[in-house]
Amino acid sequence: MSPRRADPSVRPALVDVGARLLAEEGPKALSARRVASEVGCSTMAVYTHFGGMSGLVREMVHVGFTRLKDCLGRVADTGDPVADTALLGRAYRHNGLENPHLYAVMFGASSLASFSLSENDRQHGRYTLAGVARCAERCIGAGRFQDDDPMLVANQMWIAVHGMVALELGGYLVEPYDADQCFETQLTGLMISAGDDREAAERSVRVSRERFAREVEEPLRVP
Repeated sequence: MSPRRADPSVRPALVDVGARLLAEEGPKALSARRVASEVGCSTMAVYTHFGGMSGLVREMVHVGFTRLKDCLGRVADTGDPVADTALLGRAYRHNGLENPHLYAVMFGASSLASFSLSENDRQHGRYTLAGVARCAERCIGAGRFQDDDPMLVANQMWIAVHGMVALELGGYLVEPYDADQCFETQLTGLMISAGDDREAAERSVRVSRERFAREVEEPLRVP
């Protein structure tokens, strides 16, 4: 059966299965035969859809950042830009927990070395920071954050939240300082470190928590 006439779910299934194998077992586990076998299609599907294994890995990276962009895009602008910023952090974490294998592949430079990814592939996800930088600019304009380069602020927040999510996915955050407690404390600390007043920061972080289920925590749309 031609892969082009197969179930349309084959392409995303190849991406998700490939990401799981790469994240859990490393590059040596990733072969067209293994991926196709676990999806239940022919090996030709990998070559038809992606041109080979390097194309499949490239698609993993792109799909991972597309899902992240989609999740961050759920956060609406409101009159409280600090709450919006905190909610972007919650959305980032949510996406990582919903897509742990893709998340590992997106940032796993060492595991991708053998798949001929270009610098553009490696930097593909940086455009997702644009919305965070715009939000930081709004916080600065509202007098909530100190005057600074919005993109630098966005990068600092990305580094902090990414590190937190990586530790959570690795199972390193346990009682009495579990992931939820650490994340809530981190969000407030990030807003204060950017220049916000503690009381105002705590209030905005609380608002972002109340908005999370309504705006973000619905099933992610899979591209």
